[in-house]
Amino acid sequence: MTTDPEAGRRRAGEGDPLIRCDNLVRIFRTDGVEVQALQGLDLTVADGEMTALVGASGSGKSTLLGILSGLDLPSAGRAAVAGHDLLAMGRRERLGYRRRTVGFIWQQTARNLLPHLTALENVALPMRYARSPRGQRRARADELLGAVGVGHCRDRRPAELSGGEQQRVAVAVAAANGPRVLLADEPTGELDSTSGAEVFGALRRANEELGATILVVTHDTQVSEHVRRTIRIRDGRTSAETLRGGAAEGGAEEYAVLDRVGRLQLPREYVDRYRLRDRVRLTPEEDHIGVWRAGADDDEEGEGAS
Repeated sequence: MTTDPEAGRRRAGEGDPLIRCDNLVRIFRTDGVEVQALQGLDLTVADGEMTALVGASGSGKSTLLGILSGLDLPSAGRAAVAGHDLLAMGRRERLGYRRRTVGFIWQQTARNLLPHLTALENVALPMRYARSPRGQRRARADELLGAVGVGHCRDRRPAELSGGEQQRVAVAVAAANGPRVLLADEPTGELDSTSGAEVFGALRRANEELGATILVVTHDTQVSEHVRRTIRIRDGRTSAETLRGGAAEGGAEEYAVLDRVGRLQLPREYVDRYRLRDRVRLTPEEDHIGVWRAGADDDEEGEGAS
């Protein structure tokens, strides 16, 4: 079961980003120990974007992906994807959401494909669960395998495919029901650089030719070469963004992220370079804000960042 598209637009608001997270918090409690994986994270992704979310292990990126995929719930905050309020969905809506609105690609290739089915049968299987007409399944599965560059693998089982081929088939599986969003968790983590580039090529085709909005989470900072927008996550919050120009523009520009309540994460290298600790002093200037180490005005050097 899926929600009515017009009802979804009314919930999300016309013109809203396809993915929106506001002040998202996720707390895990185990044996009396409390771990805050997300600490007020804000995120927006526009319809049609291909975006990478980069962070070290433990930064909260996989926790965020679990929430956006409908597999987990936040402890506080708001999250909406394609008009679905992820905190308010009932069981039937959540099932329909995972079948038709989002597709998911795991890092471990074994989790994406059933070993006893061929590539074609793996791609057709989600369409069967979504009750697509039987006569259309094989034709669409063939089309998708061709679109991601593995049409020659249609009759092979996963054990007969390379790791890169398995992940490209997994992209086709995730796109089988025409989801609005594809979520990929470290999709190249087990691959060499050549195979990884081929997987990103498949994701780009899913973005450009199939119209899916794509969010990739990874610890690999080199992923920014494959996407226009890279968002860094640190300590459970988005901290910086890098925007790359188009082919004609070239270059890239990095921005710090200011969240909805005015919090700003300074890059670690700035914190270390200017020895910023505990408190900082802000000075309003005509066209910028100066950030000074507490007591810096008493130092000879007067070190600060502005």
